[in-house]
Amino acid sequence: MSDRRWPAAVEARNDGHRIKLRPLRTRADRVEYLTLRRANADWNRPWDSSPPNPTPGVVSFAQMVRQQDREAKAGRLLPFALEVDGALVGQVHLFGISRGALLSASAGYWISESVAGQGIMPFALAMAMDHAFQREGLHRVEVNIRPDNGPSLRVVAKLGMRDEGVRRAYLHIDGAWRDHRTFALTTEDLAGERVVDRLNRLSGQSLPRHTD
Repeated sequence: MSDRRWPAAVEARNDGHRIKLRPLRTRADRVEYLTLRRANADWNRPWDSSPPNPTPGVVSFAQMVRQQDREAKAGRLLPFALEVDGALVGQVHLFGISRGALLSASAGYWISESVAGQGIMPFALAMAMDHAFQREGLHRVEVNIRPDNGPSLRVVAKLGMRDEGVRRAYLHIDGAWRDHRTFALTTEDLAGERVVDRLNRLSGQSLPRHTD
């Protein structure tokens, strides 16, 4: 994949809000991002990935952003910041991107507790998946969720993602190996329909204006 595909941004309006997926910026986003993570530490801790063998030292925000940008330019990651009406509220990542015969990726996401439950995350995830299918040419996107993560299970339900069962001790989360349920969509499931349109059709809402 050419590094000309990154940086990339996707923007749309939904339910009166301007939703934007874009790269993090090393300087402009530092204070807002770190403040947001601190404010949501307890909210996110049960669902945050954790290294099983942590290395000493702390990775700075700038180092994190540069590393993500390198992975994005290499075609292995799409690390989107989630912005609502100009404010940073979370992230949506497409990671583990595989080419060749697989053409697949996994999606991960988090959102601030202050805006959770407003339909923002299902729409933002749908935007990211449309980017993956339409711009990146992927065939499949999956989401892996802890069985006790009710809010995230509702997100994939709204998108009509297929439940493919439980993976035992699949990811290291909050200090231990945790079971996850796998949900997926493929291009065959969509049959030419955008994921944002699928979301709105299933929820009975009118279609939003969507630009990429």
